[in-house]
Amino acid sequence: MLTSLTIATVSFFYLSSPEEEATPEPIAVVDPVPEPTLLYGFPIDSFEVTTGRVRWNQFLAEILSKYNIDGQDLHTLSRVSRKVYDVRKLKAGANYVIIHNRDSLKTVRQFIFEPSITEYVVYNFQDSIYAELKQKPIEIVERTLAVDIKSSMYEAILQQNSSPILVNRLVDVFAWQVDFFRIAKGDKLKVVFEEQRVDGEISDIGEIKAAYFRHLGKDYYAIPYAHKGKVDFFDEEGKSLRKTFLRAPLNFTRISSRYSPRRFHPVQRRYKAHLGTDYAAPTGTPIRTVGDGVILEARYHGGNGNYVKIRHNSNYTTQYLHMSKIARGIRPGVKVKQGATIGYVGQTGLANGPHLCFRFWKNGRQVDALKVDLPASKGIGTENLELFKSHASLVRQRLDSIQFPVPEALLASIKYPLPTVD
Repeated sequence: MLTSLTIATVSFFYLSSPEEEATPEPIAVVDPVPEPTLLYGFPIDSFEVTTGRVRWNQFLAEILSKYNIDGQDLHTLSRVSRKVYDVRKLKAGANYVIIHNRDSLKTVRQFIFEPSITEYVVYNFQDSIYAELKQKPIEIVERTLAVDIKSSMYEAILQQNSSPILVNRLVDVFAWQVDFFRIAKGDKLKVVFEEQRVDGEISDIGEIKAAYFRHLGKDYYAIPYAHKGKVDFFDEEGKSLRKTFLRAPLNFTRISSRYSPRRFHPVQRRYKAHLGTDYAAPTGTPIRTVGDGVILEARYHGGNGNYVKIRHNSNYTTQYLHMSKIARGIRPGVKVKQGATIGYVGQTGLANGPHLCFRFWKNGRQVDALKVDLPASKGIGTENLELFKSHASLVRQRLDSIQFPVPEALLASIKYPLPTVD
C-alpha cells in the first residue's frame, strides 16, 4: 500500500553572537505548503471540473452518461436523495458542476446542482453515496437610493442596479399613500434598505430602514418601528401607514377597466353595469387577499369563471374572478391572512384576456373599491408616542440628508468661471 507524503523543503541558516562566533546553531526554516483549491468545499487540484446548465426534460442519468457512472449508484442516489432534493426533478436552466477524475474514464466524484441562487445540492459518488443541501453565504449590504421618477418607479429602481423585489416591497409600504397607477413625472423616492447578495448577485431585499415618497406634490415618510412585537411602518406623527385592507389584490399591474354603472361588455357586446375593478396581468400572476377573513366561496361558476369570495368582517366582503386556478387549500371555511395567495390570474368565464375582476362589498352593497373610505390600522399609543417621535426625527434627518442626483442637462447648463492668470 502506497502512502502519499507531503515533502517540505528545509533550509538552514546560522546565527552567532560576539562571544561565540565559531559554532553557530542551525535553525530550520520550513517553506509553507500551498493551500488546496476548493470548490463547494471539495479540493479540485488533482481533478477536472465541468460546468453546464440543465436542459429541458434532461435527467441526471443523461448528464452523467459520459462520466463512468454505474446504474446501481444512480439508483441508490435517487433513493437516498428524495428527502433532500429529488434528482428526478432537476430544474431546467439551473447551473451544475461535475468534479471528475483526470483520466480517460472521467469517473464522476461529485455532481453539484444549484436549484436557486442561495443554495446548492451536493450529490456525492465517492466513498459513501449521499445528497446534501447547503446554503451559500449571504452578504448583507446597506444601500441608499434617491431617484427622480421619469416614467415608472420600476424603471427608475432598475436603472439604479437594484432588484424588482424592492419595487414590490415599496408598493406594500406605501400601498395607501401612493397611487402607483398614477405615478407622475416629478414624483421622487428615497429609501434606505438592506440588499442581500450571493456570489455578487442580488438574491433578496432585507430590512427597509427608512423611506420617503413625494407623490403628486405631497410628501410621505415611512418610519419602521417595533410596535406590539411587530415591525410596522408609521408616519412622523405615529399614525399607521397601513389601512385595514391593501389597496390592490395584485402587485404592481395596471387597471384595464374601472367600476362603472354602464360599460360596454367586450364579450357580450352590450352595455351593462360593471361593478368591479379589472386588473390586467399575465396569466399565473398570484392574487392576494386584501385583508384577513374567512373564505365564503371558492369554485367555478358561469361568467365568473374560477372565483373566490371572502368575508372580512360584518361590514366588508371581497370577490376575485376569472382565475386560471384557485390556490391549493383555499376552500369555504378556511381563514386567510392579509396578503395570502388565494389564486392566479386567468381568463376563465366571460373574459377576453387574462385579468382579475375585483369586487368589493360594504354593508351588503357593491361599491367602487378605489373610492371606498377605509379605516386605518391603529397607530402608536400615547404611552410610547414621545419615544417614537424621537426615533422618527433621527430617521427623517437621515432621509433628508440623502441628495437626489443632479440631472445631466442641468450639469451641462452650469457655467463655471474660467481660471484667472496673474
